[in-house]
Parts: sequence; structure tokens; C-alpha cells
Amino acid sequence: MGSATTVVESGEALVGGAVQTEFVERRLGPRYQFTATIELVDLKSRTRVQARTSDLSRGGCYVDTTNPLPVESAVKMRLTQENRSFEAEARVAYSLPGMGMGLAFTSATAAQMEVLTRWLGELSGELTVELSDSEPRQQAAGSKGPNHDPSYVLSTLLIELMRGGLLSNEKGKAMLDQLLQTRS
Repeated sequence: MGSATTVVESGEALVGGAVQTEFVERRLGPRYQFTATIELVDLKSRTRVQARTSDLSRGGCYVDTTNPLPVESAVKMRLTQENRSFEAEARVAYSLPGMGMGLAFTSATAAQMEVLTRWLGELSGELTVELSDSEPRQQAAGSKGPNHDPSYVLSTLLIELMRGGLLSNEKGKAMLDQLLQTRS
């Protein structure tokens, strides 16, 4: 007789009599590559973090930072890209020391959700990108944008090497810190 699988509410599965922990996908839609500055404050410790995001979805974002907050930390955050920002409350869904953290949005006003919906529409190609009159025309004509900034590309490469285990977290963190110092 084959092994039956029973899913238990806690995220564990009973497979052939043995309990195994499962990863339950909880994203509320597709994730898009998205670079923006993020400022956040841990509501309990008042720790402030300034960093950069690397992706965005309706339910949250990933923050590239060498000093992520602990899992379940409640935060107030602001994402800013060009002349638009999105403010919300969120919680740290997962934390990867030396690399970053995933944030899950927990509340935002209707006006802020409109900003997020607009960004996601632009990222998916369903909406055209809004350009303000103050932005240079060459940007509208297709300049490369922030994802092609050499320091961003290098920091992304370092993070991927650390995630893949090809670069130790200690060496990677030292290189990221050095990169951040050269940009300042």
C-alpha cells in the first residue's frame, strides 16, 4: 500500500507515520525584481535600518542588508524609488544573517496600496511607467536605470555567491561593507 500524506495545520506533514516539516508557500502573487531604497524602524527596539530592496510583490519585499532584524520583528517602513514612495507596516518573515531579510506587509492605507498596485502593474508590463516632467528625457528613451549601476550589480553578485555557498558570509559581508564605504 502507498504512503498517504496528511497535512497538519502547523505546516508539518505526516508521511508514512513520520512527521516532516514542510515549507508552505505564502506569497500573494508574483515577485518582481525591484530596486528601491528602504528605510525601516523596528517598532520594539527602535532600531533604524537603511538599505535597498531587490524584489517586490503584493505581499512583501526582500531587503538586502548585512544586519537583518530578527524574525517576527514588527516594523514601519518606507520604500522610495525616484519620486514615489510606499509606506506600510510589516513584519520580518525570514532573516538571513549577513545577507538580508524578507518582509511581509501587514497594513497600509488605501492610498499607499494604490502606489504598490501601480508599481506592480508597471513591473508586470500591464501599466506604462509614469515619468515626471523633471526626469531627463534620456531616461524615457531607455537609459539603463538603477539595476545596471555597477555597485548594485556587484553587491547582487556578492549576495548570490554567499547564498550559493561559494563565498563565506564573513568574507562576503566584509566585501559588501567595503563596497558601501566606497559609495559613500
